[in-house]
Amino acid sequence: MTQYWCETALLPNGVENSVLITIDAGRFTTVEPNAQPGTATKLSGLVTPGLANCHSHAFHRALRGRTQTERGTFWTWREQMYAVAQALTPDSYYDLAKAVYAEMLLAGITAVGEFHYLHHAPGGRRYDDPNAMGTALIAAARDAGIRIALLDTCYLAGGIDQPLNEVQQRFSDGDAASWAARVGNLEGSDDVVIGAAAHSIRGVPQHQLGAVASAFPDVPLHIHLSEQVAENESSLKAYGRTPAQVLDEAGFLSGRTSAVHATHLTDVDVGLLGSSATYSCFCPTTERDLADGIGPSTRLRDAGSPLTLGSDSHAVIDLFEEMRAVELDERLATQERGHWSAPELFKAATIDGHRSIGFDDAGTIAPGARADLVAIRLDTPRTAGTGGTVETAVFAASAADVSDVVVQGHHLVADGKHIRLGVAAELATSIGAVTP
Repeated sequence: MTQYWCETALLPNGVENSVLITIDAGRFTTVEPNAQPGTATKLSGLVTPGLANCHSHAFHRALRGRTQTERGTFWTWREQMYAVAQALTPDSYYDLAKAVYAEMLLAGITAVGEFHYLHHAPGGRRYDDPNAMGTALIAAARDAGIRIALLDTCYLAGGIDQPLNEVQQRFSDGDAASWAARVGNLEGSDDVVIGAAAHSIRGVPQHQLGAVASAFPDVPLHIHLSEQVAENESSLKAYGRTPAQVLDEAGFLSGRTSAVHATHLTDVDVGLLGSSATYSCFCPTTERDLADGIGPSTRLRDAGSPLTLGSDSHAVIDLFEEMRAVELDERLATQERGHWSAPELFKAATIDGHRSIGFDDAGTIAPGARADLVAIRLDTPRTAGTGGTVETAVFAASAADVSDVVVQGHHLVADGKHIRLGVAAELATSIGAVTP
């Protein structure tokens, strides 16, 4: 049994003071406001539930600071991303991912949805363990200290009616049946969810989407959707349907599905996502970095599609920034303020985010939930004088303000430092090893 005493804590009914929290076997057992600390470990500032990063490509982190100022589009950036993908091995991918996941933990992220499509060796050659790259990611997450939903991704084509290029051969299992057979050999556990994904309607032909959706009917199911106008144009030309309509006809949309980006949608598309309760996973820092556009977040919410958040290409790893960016981007698009409340955005980063990647019992400080805690300092230049409310977390704080992180009862970050890992040096070494 472990106890923490929080100066203030964000509980299901709002912020409470002097909260004594008892944890046993990785779960909250009691949560008592207005309590004395006794011998409990003290957490200063505002303590919140752990955050869920619902869309990650760990290897993209190697591009940070190297592609941001070059003119071009998503499609020119993609060629640089492929150069990184071509260089990785299971060992170097483990080193890189562990550093990336440690950075996430330092930012208050306690669970990650890793959209994993880098499966095989160069040229598509299979490793002796066909899941060597996926198991490297699982090991990296465990050693960094966060839970992972490995969203193993089916990737079969280089575009609609286009063959795979040389790098994309590393991503492909040949067909959906072979993909499912390989994924079936992965094993989940309490801290690991094995989920499923199709890369996009560009990466999985229309006639194979249904097989991906039905292969593992009880796990999270993710897909990139309408990130680029060019994807919509190709879909309309090939199928006479938008990407969302193609997914709907394939039985892909449901309450366990996450549509990542969902940027360029018609009113019909918004209705399809909303009526099926499909999650819309926005990644604002990546979407602006890649010049993708601004997605219809409020229209999706009003239609019934829950919002979740991800850091995607890791131009920034800061879920606080992702939260407020949804509201701020909507302000830019509409020239009006006040579309999203702080509690709504925080729910997207916690409860709804965890649910979308298969950790339904996380994201809240309540008895029975997974015991994840994030302490946000209230005495930094960004947070001082903000009142220590949920608005502080969403509209003032940054990842740099996180002082302590507890994951399932384990105190892994203290005073802004990862207790087990020499993160700064390790990160520099790991990133440098795969820089193209």
